[in-house]
Amino acid sequence: MSTTAAIAGVGGAAGWIKHPAVRRLGWAIGGLSIIFLLWGIGGYYIANNPSTQSFASFGLVPTLEAIPLLWAEGKIQSAILASSSRLGGGLLIAIAIGLPVGILMGRSKRFRDLSNSPFQLLRMISPLSWTPLAVFVFATWDGSIVFLIAVASVWPVMFSTAAGLAKVDPAWFKVARNLGAKRLHMLTRIIMPAITFDVLSGIRLALGVAWIVLVPAEYLGVTSGLGYAIQDARQTLSYNHLTAMVVTIGVIGYFLDTTLVMLIKRFSWHRGGN
Repeated sequence: MSTTAAIAGVGGAAGWIKHPAVRRLGWAIGGLSIIFLLWGIGGYYIANNPSTQSFASFGLVPTLEAIPLLWAEGKIQSAILASSSRLGGGLLIAIAIGLPVGILMGRSKRFRDLSNSPFQLLRMISPLSWTPLAVFVFATWDGSIVFLIAVASVWPVMFSTAAGLAKVDPAWFKVARNLGAKRLHMLTRIIMPAITFDVLSGIRLALGVAWIVLVPAEYLGVTSGLGYAIQDARQTLSYNHLTAMVVTIGVIGYFLDTTLVMLIKRFSWHRGGN
């Protein structure tokens, strides 16, 4: 009886290990362990090399020691709060513009043909190259940063929305019109459910671009945020604080991206997205 129970226990453990979520978690932990291992080895050699000892605080151990210290001082929380407000404002503007324009592009061939070239031209301009214009137009640095984030992230939302709508079967709209559907019904009952996957995928791409633009945009002018914290640590030669903020940026970005992936899987009508 004990042998049978032991075999059953082993079988249950093996089945639990084979669960897709557990396996994904295991691969994620394994990948992160490799990064931290390489970082630790690199930090060890930097600390023990006379020519690079002054940069020893870039290592893994000093960084891990700095994170709770910065958290206790409230610097990480305040930086996250300031950057989140700018990121959220820029993304909301990008979605508010990109979603309706993308729907218009997907529904109107004339508008799509007319707007494609100028939109592609504007999309290929580096968002940070708009900085001098943003500083000239907006009275505050916060407004300039929100503008830069919006400019950077509007295009993925717009083009993903248009591409998603272009894949919708035109017969759906014909059937809906024959059944007496009005434009509002078309939007809420056909268009939005059909393109949810593409819209969320576009927002995910937009978030990645916005997150990249946010940090260098905060190097200039402002006195708060993740970018400012990195710049301040560099100027004060607090390299362990610098790497601690870099790790914080990576963790937050990963969390935001994972959240959007979960939303894509939850709300997409064909359960896609990875």
